[in-house]
Amino acid sequence: MSLLGNIIWLIFGGFLAGLGYILGGLLLCLTIIGIPFGLQAIKLGTATMTPFGREIVEDTNANSVVNIILNVVWMLVVGWGIAITHLTHALILAITIIGLPFAKQHVKLVVIALFPFGRRFQRIS
Repeated sequence: MSLLGNIIWLIFGGFLAGLGYILGGLLLCLTIIGIPFGLQAIKLGTATMTPFGREIVEDTNANSVVNIILNVVWMLVVGWGIAITHLTHALILAITIIGLPFAKQHVKLVVIALFPFGRRFQRIS
């Protein structure tokens, strides 16, 4: 089921959204200050391309001081906008029964869009 969900997701916008995150991340990596944020944008792009069959997992150092500071900066600069976009798409998709699984994936992406440092997407075993 996750393979079919990911294929449909990619066809109807997941590929372009993921590509946008990855390209933005690569641009951020051009500056030394932007490298940590660029790597998180690339991580968000790969997570956006194939969200079915994956879950968000906290790393052991997720609540370190550095990760908290970087998450606050991320959230204030770009995280809130990305999260609102995913929530808006989730609400639109939740109108129909067919869109409910896709809405669930958008809601899952909200957490990593707000706080990407110290979290990663992992395949469900």
